Amino acid sequence: MEPMPEDWERAVAVVAHPDDLEYGAAAAVARWTGQGKHVAYVLATRGETGIEGMAPGVVGPLRVDEERRSAAVVGVSEVDFLDHPDGLVEYGVPLRHDLAAALRRHRPEVVITMNFDLTWGEEGPVNHADHRAVGLATLDACRDAANSWLFPDAGPAWNGIKAIYVAASGDPTHFVDTTATIEAGIASLREHKAYLDGLGGDFDPGEFLRDMAGFVGLGAGCEYAVGLRRYSA
Repeated sequence: MEPMPEDWERAVAVVAHPDDLEYGAAAAVARWTGQGKHVAYVLATRGETGIEGMAPGVVGPLRVDEERRSAAVVGVSEVDFLDHPDGLVEYGVPLRHDLAAALRRHRPEVVITMNFDLTWGEEGPVNHADHRAVGLATLDACRDAANSWLFPDAGPAWNGIKAIYVAASGDPTHFVDTTATIEAGIASLREHKAYLDGLGGDFDPGEFLRDMAGFVGLGAGCEYAVGLRRYSA
């Protein structure tokens, strides 16, 4: 892995659900906002079907509120929700349209998105269908956003994206040293209290994130790190 270049000022992080960014990437976001960079979040859904035993109409607003508070912990004030149905996000033209519109609106130089592999690791559990759809559509939407002939109703074309980075990839090419910001990342995940409580068990955000970031840090040569896979825009 190489250190992720930080010669940019604006980024957009695109994921499927509230809490997706907080499982590691938020610590990197805290580093970047601490450098004075502008980072915005774009979420395909409101996570309304994510808590078993609680009605979507109750869960959606609750998780939106948790995500906004979570984002604020790491210095993010712009959080957009595209209102695709949680659990039923489909890769296709409507999703690409909405993502391209968001990219044109925020005009990032760097885009962060999520692992869209079929499984978590070679023998791990199957990755969520929403994650796969959103991650792949984000890569395509970066190209769509630069083409003025596509989605003319979605705002002026934006061709300023330099690179796309996929978080939680099983084969990272770059890393971000989060040694100084791991605690902010943990605090960001803790803001998802209703969601974490809904999972049950004795999940400890601090232990989970330190273990994961410590493992990546071993390969990166620092105490804690986030791994990312780079794609050229």
